[in-house]
Amino acid sequence: MKWEKLLSLKRQGDTTKRLRKEQDDTRLGFEVDYDRVIFSSAFRSLQDKTQVIPLSKTDFVHTRLTHSLEVSVVGRSLGRLVGKKILEKHPYLTEIYGYQMNDFGAIVAAAALAHDIGNPPFGHSGEKAIGEYFKTGNGQHFKTQLTDKEWQDLIDFEGNANGFAVVSSSRKGVEGALRLTYATLGAFMKYPKESLPKKPTSKICDKKYGFFQQDKIFFKEVAEELGLIGNKENENIGFERHPLAFLVEAADDICYTIIDFEDGINLGLIEEEKALEYLIKLVKNSIDSKKYNELTTKEDRLSYLRALAINSLINDAVFIFLENEEAILKGSFSMALLDKSQYKAQIDDIIKVSIKQVYQSKNVIEKEVMGYKVIHTLLDVFCTAYHNQMSEKASNYDKIVLKLLPERFLQEKKSVYEQLLNICHYISLLTDGKAIELYKMING
Repeated sequence: MKWEKLLSLKRQGDTTKRLRKEQDDTRLGFEVDYDRVIFSSAFRSLQDKTQVIPLSKTDFVHTRLTHSLEVSVVGRSLGRLVGKKILEKHPYLTEIYGYQMNDFGAIVAAAALAHDIGNPPFGHSGEKAIGEYFKTGNGQHFKTQLTDKEWQDLIDFEGNANGFAVVSSSRKGVEGALRLTYATLGAFMKYPKESLPKKPTSKICDKKYGFFQQDKIFFKEVAEELGLIGNKENENIGFERHPLAFLVEAADDICYTIIDFEDGINLGLIEEEKALEYLIKLVKNSIDSKKYNELTTKEDRLSYLRALAINSLINDAVFIFLENEEAILKGSFSMALLDKSQYKAQIDDIIKVSIKQVYQSKNVIEKEVMGYKVIHTLLDVFCTAYHNQMSEKASNYDKIVLKLLPERFLQEKKSVYEQLLNICHYISLLTDGKAIELYKMING
């Protein structure tokens, strides 16, 4: 892969080439991507979507919105630090093409800002609830009307693929949705493959899938424009990652490792003294003991350790990326950056505590159970009504139910697959609160 192709400023529908050296630095294309994400309704809805603690109304627990903002800040730092070294190593990128250090930061920040934009309500359990409605629930009867790959899209519903649809799928009058640059779309694509074949592999890029069948033509266009390396046989579509996708992933890994842990401490799910010991182990090489011992409140101690921990992990991720740049460009680097971290043992210890004390806490499990019931009910009612309408078999109840859908979700979809995905897309964009409100309304 070549950096000059990977940093493409092209947007969907462009008929002329966008050159970096001709860009207005006061309104750079990569920075426009960030603005378009932050002003989108899908991004705003993240303020009422679960990060870890579902439906929490406390003022210190993270939502998908605050998490995404923090990941974008960490991503910007990672991008700038890497960009500075890449340009020093490959000066032609500046001399011939005009790329600057901040371009890398802007691309990673925009992709990181959007990384959770397709996640359904109720956290990762929301993804599983959608998939299981089709796999084991009332949605099973649609299977015979779909291809294997279309069916896999539904039974293994994936927030990353849904996010790609949010930022790039066209609808009447809105071509290319947010029309982000191909560089940002490339960095966004952590799993650049379709849902099948689903084979066990050691490659991180094959862990999940990154686009629905409805988006595969545009996905392939983006990948080929960026010069990504194909890695699938026959008619199957899959590519090695865009290098900057590793930085987006690292930013997310850094934030959820540290921030979810912090939320657990603030909620009293993790004992403070024990938790601080874990963080101190992570920052033992950079902590100023005198300064730390002067801090008198839990909030200040936690804030200080969090900042040090994030900074340590940023510098480590940058070092790992630069050490492996050649392998990354060849498509032969097969793991997440933090899997090679010098702090991996400490990271694993923190995550184990978070899983046991936070992710598996009674409060989280109770809300996830409720989320399953809400999502299955909404899917059943809307999928049935919409499919009946498209098949000209709608009952009066179906017609009334469909009036609850926003206008853009009422557009006619020809295939059963598109109809079902349209409803999944609608439900995935609901906030936790709106999903519960609709559930209560439907149940009288």
